[in-house]
Amino acid sequence: MKMITMNPDNCVGCRNCELACAFAKTGDTCERTQSNIKVNHYIDERVVIPMTCLHCEDAWCLNVCPAGAISRDEKTNAVIIDQTRCAGCKMCMLACPYGNIHFDHEKLVSRKCNLCNGNPKCVKHCIGGALQFVESEEAFKFRRQQADTAIIEKTKECRGEQ
Repeated sequence: MKMITMNPDNCVGCRNCELACAFAKTGDTCERTQSNIKVNHYIDERVVIPMTCLHCEDAWCLNVCPAGAISRDEKTNAVIIDQTRCAGCKMCMLACPYGNIHFDHEKLVSRKCNLCNGNPKCVKHCIGGALQFVESEEAFKFRRQQADTAIIEKTKECRGEQ
């Protein structure tokens, strides 16, 4: 199964991912409010974090939807919302631990990333390389390596080594 990984260290805050997502979703606008990926800017901390649906294995949004509008795509393994079945109750939004489900105030339905049917446009247009579309095992391997590197650097720092 492939997933989108997000590395804030590489994010340059350009918001190309938001624009690409909005255009892929609407087909005619690059309005960031239409995007299913959000770039969070924390100016004081000097951190920029791109966030989108993580398509959780045990998707709470899928389990809580009373209308049965949320399912898992067999081809991409993405958790998707069938907007024709969505009742607009926002239970999925409450259930998502990451806040990655949005509400369309015009259509009165929930919306979220659907991985662009296995070809996420946000990843394609990420100029900093902060977003990657990789096999899940590769993503976890990268995270383990990141953690190891951080521990090694902290250990060197504690020893007074450069």
